[in-house]
Amino acid sequence: MGGFSLWHILILAIILLLLFGGNRFSAMMGDVAKGLKSFKAGMSEEDEAKQQQQQQQQQQQRQIPPQQPPIDITPQAPRSADQAPPPPPRDDTAR
Repeated sequence: MGGFSLWHILILAIILLLLFGGNRFSAMMGDVAKGLKSFKAGMSEEDEAKQQQQQQQQQQQRQIPPQQPPIDITPQAPRSADQAPPPPPRDDTAR
């Protein structure tokens, strides 16, 4: 009882068509369609711009060599007994 029936919707559609006319209504729908198309085009342009930016960043990362020097892990013998590091603590002694 409180909802719209099919008859209510049809009567409302007829009144809207009479108020706006056939040409005006179709022109409005055409404008809506153009707006949707331009919105979709704008969204695809943003996606393309993001992809190009990511590709440029990847190319820049490939071109820049790492600036860190290699790590030297060769052991060096102490020059004298005074400079020798102390031996590690033993496990059997109390701390």
